[in-house]
Amino acid sequence: MATVVSPLQAGATSPLLGNALSNYDRAAAMLQDRYRADMLTRLRHPKERIELNLSPTLRDGSIHLVKAFIVRHSDGLGAAKGGIRMYPMVNLDDITGLAMEMTWKCALIGVPFGGGKAGIVADARALSPYDKETIIRSFARNARRHIHPRIYVPAPDMGTNETDMGHLKTSVAYSEGTATTDGCYVTGKPVLLGGIPGRREATGRGVAACTVQALKLRNLPIRNATIIIQGFGNVGATTALLLHQMDAKIIGISDITGAIHNPKGLDIPALEQHVAQTGAILGFPGGAVIDPALLLEQPCDVLIPAATANQITAANAPKLQTRLLIEAANGPTGVAADEILHQRGIPVYPDILCNAGGVFVSYLEYTQETQAEQMPEEEVNARLQKRMTEKFNLVCQTARDQKISLRDAAMYLGVKTVCEALEAKGRLA
Repeated sequence: MATVVSPLQAGATSPLLGNALSNYDRAAAMLQDRYRADMLTRLRHPKERIELNLSPTLRDGSIHLVKAFIVRHSDGLGAAKGGIRMYPMVNLDDITGLAMEMTWKCALIGVPFGGGKAGIVADARALSPYDKETIIRSFARNARRHIHPRIYVPAPDMGTNETDMGHLKTSVAYSEGTATTDGCYVTGKPVLLGGIPGRREATGRGVAACTVQALKLRNLPIRNATIIIQGFGNVGATTALLLHQMDAKIIGISDITGAIHNPKGLDIPALEQHVAQTGAILGFPGGAVIDPALLLEQPCDVLIPAATANQITAANAPKLQTRLLIEAANGPTGVAADEILHQRGIPVYPDILCNAGGVFVSYLEYTQETQAEQMPEEEVNARLQKRMTEKFNLVCQTARDQKISLRDAAMYLGVKTVCEALEAKGRLA
């Protein structure tokens, strides 16, 4: 029986929150002549931070204390939107930083959502399916008054998946005494339960689209472009497969167990099959084992951190040998590393742009469930490609026009949109 890790104390120093505040402060400084200081100050703070103590009875027959968090940073544009992270080291400040970034991501990609996030302090990898479902259903019951199509709409994130979202939806429906929910309470569900085709691949598809566009700007063809991807979960694996299908050369991959490298390129479909059979990339015969930290420093055209936060630091940023950095994870580049890469002339395409494909397709799922329709996958992918290309070009044009970094351009556009929405709403609490 896997044990649930003891909850952490909230309020610990969080690099995720520190990065989010630093990014926001630079954007606010660019907008201080256009918007009221009190409005900009208000947006620096979350609207609501909630701490829950779940007490599920797990398979061992005992009651476990499981800490959970929900943060609604802003509802200026609509209901708060953001995934549920199940991770043993997550804390309230992490969730606050992630919710804040979701506010700007939703505004930038052009969906009528505010920023939200949830966290459950548990080790998803160590839990049995029975115990994980029990914890998810306990979260749904205890968070019921906070989850609603017009309040907070969760989705999968690190440690959770579409199966978990199906359990959450059915828990809400059960509490209402109905066969299904009235409206979209959660996105990223199985298609049979009202999900949308292509949602699972949407984030990786958006990352791949940004990678292609970024290479074009450097007059580099996608064919034979050398790419290293940190992380082989849903986002990393989808990105790798899509770029491999475009004849890019994926020369390095890492996951939680280790890393492999092959300058001639890895066979991604074969690697996926190996991981499905063994649960890890290590042992794959098509690549040499390499230290995961050293993998990030190998020469490549594109480096894609798709694992977790603060992987690109002041220590390794001077050693990177990539032409481009595409952020697929949330907050993978620290503030100091950002500045080092900027000085070195290595463009960093920010997370709130590159990984926004997931929330865009979540919006399509939200609208189709509201209208009781089913959108074909071809339409989903076409609309995603169009939106990602439009926003990519807008961020790049803004960076050129204002002579600022790509991250600052994306933040400027996101914060500006939320400020416009708050002005349009008028004097509210």
